[in-house]
Amino acid sequence: MSESKTVLPWMVIRQDPNGNRYRVGRYATRAEAQSMAERLGGGRADGAGAEGAEGAEAADGRAQERRYLVERLRRGGGDHA
Repeated sequence: MSESKTVLPWMVIRQDPNGNRYRVGRYATRAEAQSMAERLGGGRADGAGAEGAEGAEAADGRAQERRYLVERLRRGGGDHA
């Protein structure tokens, strides 16, 4: 009996202020992953890293960080965040 492996190519990743990254979950579609990232605190679909939210600024004037990213699993690269 052979088990089929479900491919969940979209990942939600939390990135802390120091740049450490933690995979939160994997999803079948980008829309599912983006929805979860937004629910968790704002997602960035292109995975370019933590950047400020559009138009939002912290009390000290710096842009707030987006801590949840959406990235596609890289082929052959494993599932490391």
